[in-house]
Amino acid sequence: MNLLLKYLGLCWFRNNPADLVPPTSFMWKVVAFYLVSGIIVEGLIADPADGTLEVLLRTIMAFSSIAVFLLIVKKWKYFNQVFTAIFVCENFIMTLAIATEALDFAMVMNHVEEREVISIGLGVLLVLWYISIVSYIVRQFFSYNMTSSIIAAISYFVLTYGIPMLFMDI
Repeated sequence: MNLLLKYLGLCWFRNNPADLVPPTSFMWKVVAFYLVSGIIVEGLIADPADGTLEVLLRTIMAFSSIAVFLLIVKKWKYFNQVFTAIFVCENFIMTLAIATEALDFAMVMNHVEEREVISIGLGVLLVLWYISIVSYIVRQFFSYNMTSSIIAAISYFVLTYGIPMLFMDI
């Protein structure tokens, strides 16, 4: 639990991800939660079968993106630390996305007029927060400047969400 709390501190821009070394069992639990929470969110948005496929594609793209990046910068030894840091924070954001979906459903049932604005606003906030977290992790691990880390985070977001989404539209 202590390790999880340290990783969750990354979501609030605390702790240095380079100082956190996850055991193998923790890493696989993080991946399992990533898959389950992603499937729940996608299942609430779209067809559960399509959502599951999209989450699997996202997972492959996430691992691939991190691996290629680390190979390019010659820091492969940090793969477990980087992917665990990103996935724990993404799991936190996904949990908030599930709560946002539940809130949206409640607003639909209660005929809240501003439901769409509230839901879109919360979605944009979660995406910006996610990009900020990934940027923070990249900046802490590799001592990149702010601009480079934001570009890396946006690139990671586009690769892990955009490409699977485009693939699903084909």
